[in-house]
Amino acid sequence: MHELALGALIEELMPGVPYTLSHQLMPILREYRRASATAIDASLTPLIQGHLRGLAEDLAAAGFAGDLLVSTSAGGCQHLEELIARPIHTLKSGPAMAPVAGRWVSAAERTGGNVIVCDTGGTTFDVGLVRDGGLVHTRDSWLGPRWLGDIIGTSTVDVRSIGAGGGSIAWRDAGGLLRVGPHSAGSTPGPACYGRGGTEPTVTDAAMVLGYIDPAFFNGGRLPLDAEVSRRVIGRLAAEFGQGLDETAAAILTIANELMIKAIGEITVNEGLNPRESVIVAGGGAAGFNIMLIARELGCDTVILPRLASALSACGMQVSDIVYEATRSRFTDTTAFDIAGVNTVLGEIEAELEAFRRGLRGAEGAPARTELLVEARYRAQVWELDRRLPARRIDGAADVAALAEAFHRTHERVYAVRDEGSPVEFVNWKGRIAITAFEPPPPPSLEATRHKQEPAERRSCYVAETGRVDTAIFRGGMLQPGAEIAGPAIIEEPTTTIVIPPGFAARLSAAGNYILDCAA
Repeated sequence: MHELALGALIEELMPGVPYTLSHQLMPILREYRRASATAIDASLTPLIQGHLRGLAEDLAAAGFAGDLLVSTSAGGCQHLEELIARPIHTLKSGPAMAPVAGRWVSAAERTGGNVIVCDTGGTTFDVGLVRDGGLVHTRDSWLGPRWLGDIIGTSTVDVRSIGAGGGSIAWRDAGGLLRVGPHSAGSTPGPACYGRGGTEPTVTDAAMVLGYIDPAFFNGGRLPLDAEVSRRVIGRLAAEFGQGLDETAAAILTIANELMIKAIGEITVNEGLNPRESVIVAGGGAAGFNIMLIARELGCDTVILPRLASALSACGMQVSDIVYEATRSRFTDTTAFDIAGVNTVLGEIEAELEAFRRGLRGAEGAPARTELLVEARYRAQVWELDRRLPARRIDGAADVAALAEAFHRTHERVYAVRDEGSPVEFVNWKGRIAITAFEPPPPPSLEATRHKQEPAERRSCYVAETGRVDTAIFRGGMLQPGAEIAGPAIIEEPTTTIVIPPGFAARLSAAGNYILDCAA
C-alpha cells in the first residue's frame, strides 16, 4: 500500500516521470535482490523506453506492419510494450538466446536433452545449459563481476561468462607466468592482425601464427588480415619467455582452453550435471579453434557446431517462444504447510499467466506450455533451488510429501546430499508460460549419405603434440551434407573456422550442422 501511495504521488506531482514499484516488478522475499532489481529497472526505464519506442517508430515508418517481438533474459521473447513496462528483462537477453538455439539444434540432431552451450565471442566465453530438454534459470545473474557487481535478481537463463575470447590478450604476469585475459582488445582496435592499431597479442593472433586462419579468407575474404603483425606481437611475447613462436602461440590457446574448461565445470559438475552425459553445442566466431580439445578433456564425445555458429544467439531468437513469468511470495515449510495460502498464490499466478495469454496479439490459438515452480531450501540454508511442482495444486499431506521428496531429489542431484531430517522451506512460487507463435522448420527426416571430400588446398599448421603438420583445408561452402573429414584438417566457413586435430573427425549433417566426433 505504501508503494502504491508513493506511485500515486509521483503521478500527481511529476506526471510522465517513469518509476518502478518493487512489489509489482519482483514480489518475492529477499530484500537485497528486490531492491537491486528495482534500482536497476528504474535506471533503465527512461533509456530503454526511449530506445524501444524509437525503434518501433522507425520500423513503422519503413513499412513494417507486423508484431515487434524483443528477446528477454528469461529465454523467450515478448511484445515491445511488455518490455517497455519492465525493461530489466532486456538485460543479458542476448546471451540467454544461445541456450535456446542450443536446445533447438540438439533436438534437430536428436542428440538428447542434456546440452552444454558454449558461445565464444571476441571478448567473453559464455556457458549455458539445457537439462532434460529445458532451460536452466537462476536469480543470481550479475551485472559486472560476481559478488562485486550488481545482482539482477529477476529470473534469467543461467549463463556464466568469463573474459576469454578471440580478442583476449595474452600477457606475462609479475610472477613470470603466461596469462590470457580477462582484458581484451575488443573490436576496436581488435587483435593485432586486424591492422587497426592493435599492439597486444591475442588468442586470434595465436591462431593466425599456428596456421589455423587464412588471412585472405577471414570473414569470407571481406576482412583481410595481416599475418606478419601476428607473428611480430606473438614473437615479442615469446622472447619474454625464451620460447619459440609456435610454442608460445600454442600455449596461449592451451591456457584459454583451461579457462573455458573451468567455466564449463562450474556450471555442470558443480550443478550436478555430468559433462560425459551431455552434448556440446558450440557457437561464436572463435568456437571452432579449440572446442574439440575442450570436449575431449571434459569427456564429451560429440560437439555440434552449426554453420551459423557465429550468430548462435541471434538464431535462438528466431526459434524462441513468447515467454512470460509470474511470481508470488508465500513462505511456508513442511512442519506446518500452509495449503490454503499456497493454493491461493498458485491460483493468482495461473490467472496472471492466462491474462497475459488472452492479451497477446497475433498468437490466438497458438499452443502454450505452462509450468509451476517453487524456490525451496533446507532450513538455515541461504540459497534456494528451483523445483517444478509435481501437481498444479496441493490437496493434502500426500502432495506436501511429494513436493518435499521432489526437492530432496533436486538437492541430491546438485549437491550429492539429501537431508530428510531437515524441514524444507518454500519461499517463492512462480509460473512460466511459453507460447509457440510459430513452429521452426522441421529437421530433415533422412540422414545424408556419407562420403569423403577432397580438400580445397593444404597448408602447414602447428599441433602441440606433433609440431608442424601438413593439414587439409576445406571450404565450407563446397561441402555437401554427409561429407566426412578426418583430422588434421581445417574447415573454413565465412564467419568461423573449425580446427580438427589429428585423431578427431567431423561430418556435415543433413540439417547443415557440423557433427564433431571427439571420442578418443
